[in-house]
Amino acid sequence: MSGRATRIAVLADAAIALIAESGMRGLTHRAVDVRAGMPAGTTSAYLRTRQALIEAVVQRLADLDRADLTGHELPSGTPSVPPGPSLSPADLDRLAAGIAGVLDHWLSTARVRTLARYACLLEAVHRPQLRGILEHGAVLRAQAEELLARAGAPDPRRRGHRFVAFVDGLLFDRLVGAGALSAPPPGTPASRADLTDAVRDLLRALVDRATTG
Repeated sequence: MSGRATRIAVLADAAIALIAESGMRGLTHRAVDVRAGMPAGTTSAYLRTRQALIEAVVQRLADLDRADLTGHELPSGTPSVPPGPSLSPADLDRLAAGIAGVLDHWLSTARVRTLARYACLLEAVHRPQLRGILEHGAVLRAQAEELLARAGAPDPRRRGHRFVAFVDGLLFDRLVGAGALSAPPPGTPASRADLTDAVRDLLRALVDRATTG
């Protein structure tokens, strides 16, 4: 990573923290300078407009999410999932645990990023050019499509998109909704086990519905 790219990543990380704390209203060039520990005017020198600043945040979130997903290699290619044309129930169980691990990471260690992501998603409703924030969803949808195809589900593309929508709803519910009140604390074995159960139930339902029509 070049010196300029590294500096922009530092500024974007500071901006992500600000958005997680105060929403988009807390995002200013001056506030980013202070949070990043940079001299006044640094952020505006690298990211001159608010639009450029938001775009840098969106790109940084997409890059970090992609790294998480690549690192976990959710639907295939993991050492615990053998290659082949189909997945067994045991394979689905292991994949459910892997997906739950990513979700738990986004709810605990990467919670700040998750809060900022949802704030940016709302901003993207009014700024279509920011839809790059949805890139992590595109990666998940492609992975889910492959997963369900290997599990023998017909129309895996449609079912894969549904799977991602359900999982995203689970993540949002645990982050800010009613589910967060009764779920185990994120970052604990109990949280990962609870998320694994939820993802496993969803995977099995999608595959069972495929066999029953």
